[in-house]
Amino acid sequence: MTPHTVDTTQELAAFLRARRERLSPDDLGLPSRRQARRTPGLRREEVAELAGVSVDYIVRLEQGRGLRPSADVVEALARALRLAPVERLYLFNLAQQRPRDAGEPATTAASPLTRLVADLSPLPAMLTNHRYDILAWNREMTRLLMDFGTLPPSRRNAMWLCLMHPEIREFYLDRERVVREGIAHLRGAWAAHPEDRALTGLIAEFMTHDENFARLWDERDIKVNGRGSKALRHPDAGVLTVRFEVLVPLEDPGQRLVIFRAADDETQLALDRLCAR
Repeated sequence: MTPHTVDTTQELAAFLRARRERLSPDDLGLPSRRQARRTPGLRREEVAELAGVSVDYIVRLEQGRGLRPSADVVEALARALRLAPVERLYLFNLAQQRPRDAGEPATTAASPLTRLVADLSPLPAMLTNHRYDILAWNREMTRLLMDFGTLPPSRRNAMWLCLMHPEIREFYLDRERVVREGIAHLRGAWAAHPEDRALTGLIAEFMTHDENFARLWDERDIKVNGRGSKALRHPDAGVLTVRFEVLVPLEDPGQRLVIFRAADDETQLALDRLCAR
């Protein structure tokens, strides 16, 4: 039968039943029972115990009786049923809840993405996480901005460089706009990752040492800036204009691939000269 309009209550019920039935007690290290199982998979009692809810609650969910589980219950059910990340997100969507960030924030680059960053040459490219930590970069990016490998790991952060680094502070011609957009992104990341103490500490550092950051933070602008252009004042190549694109890998949604391209012929010639050195 071809689906038409989604009945989220009934689909939630069917999805929970299907995922319960595909698991066995052995998958979860549960003790086997002498009584033969009349249906495949886990019993509702076992799912209820794993999720920390009542058996009656599981029954009502699987019968599609109009319940809307909270985000905490959805998370508990996802863990109990050993859902893959994409299945977890599907369950949250069916429950009309917003998932919290899964797992710890990325602090190292995924190996396939590190290779991809290198393969993107001659385009300058780098990999960041949600708080602008720079996790990987290619040779062209070091020529365009700086060699991030010369910095302590705690200072490999694009926002810290823009606000605090003596050379990068003067790098952007329209610095006010760049800082404003960066803060608008950080505020969204801060709300999405409330348990990220490193991000909270970074924001506190910026608030303390940069009055302009504190002023713009209080304006509470929110923006995800995934595409745009920046005018740069390069110490060797002069004024450059680059376009950037930010892509989020499906397999590693906590990481962001940032790619720069020349916005005009003059910038392309300047980038070619920089990277040929």
